[in-house]
Amino acid sequence: MKMWKKMLPIGIIVCCLLAAYATPVLAEEWSKEYPELVIGVITEENAEDRAKRWQPFMNYLERELDVPVKWREATDYAGVIEALKAKKVQLAWFGPASFARAWIVTDGQAVPLAAEIDKDGGFGYFGVIIVKKDSPFQSVKDLKGKRFGFADPNSTSGYQAPKFFLSEEGYEPDQFFGTTTFSGSHENSVKMLYDGQFDAVATWWTNEQKSNMSRMEAKGMIPPAGYRIIWKSPRLPSDPFTVPSWLPEEMIEDIQTTLLAMPFKDPEAFKALMGGSQRFASVTLEDYQPVIRFVKANLKQRKGG
Repeated sequence: MKMWKKMLPIGIIVCCLLAAYATPVLAEEWSKEYPELVIGVITEENAEDRAKRWQPFMNYLERELDVPVKWREATDYAGVIEALKAKKVQLAWFGPASFARAWIVTDGQAVPLAAEIDKDGGFGYFGVIIVKKDSPFQSVKDLKGKRFGFADPNSTSGYQAPKFFLSEEGYEPDQFFGTTTFSGSHENSVKMLYDGQFDAVATWWTNEQKSNMSRMEAKGMIPPAGYRIIWKSPRLPSDPFTVPSWLPEEMIEDIQTTLLAMPFKDPEAFKALMGGSQRFASVTLEDYQPVIRFVKANLKQRKGG
């Protein structure tokens, strides 16, 4: 099976971007084999808000690639991973850990194309543990025997990163916390924290202006400034747009070029999708190797090997 070799030389990327900015990308050849583009997105927020945030992006892709773009719904992260493996989606948006899992289950045939750069030019974000602002807990050690919420088994900041790094620090979650529960999404975790069902939860945070909590505050889902961060992971790579390597090479190149051009060609759609981020950058497998390593370590520990 053909393995698409990453990445395009930077000179070619720049030329493609300039060309893409001037004229729509044409899909005359690969669209005969793939007359539509189906995308899958991990479930970090409720379905209604997720669809609303992603619709301008789908409209942009449809206009630029000149093929219908369809949405494939999944109830959890694993659903998107399995959809890529089963060839039911051609483009997926993963967190770093769900990308790593997709790369593992497809035997290395998941190809990362592009990921966001934040407004300060930074690449990536952090996994954090938060508690309610008025809680007595000041550090992880204060959470011994307490109720802890994770988002999803395939979430990077919502499970895989805190699981790995807390274990390294001597806080094996299943043994240290009183209970550990998967809420189903980052939003659910925070809502359950605010409702008193958890004492602490794992979620994502980029900066004071961009985080799961600031997004929920903007939507009126939680009151402002009601939480404190008591633990932060090392920086994690940004969430990658991913395609399977078995797609036609021209299709992969067209999708990547279209993604990279989006902040310039449709800044409103980019803002709706990525908030205060600056742009997309091309990424390679190397950017995600550290995450692949800790996902493999977590899997090995789970299997008791």
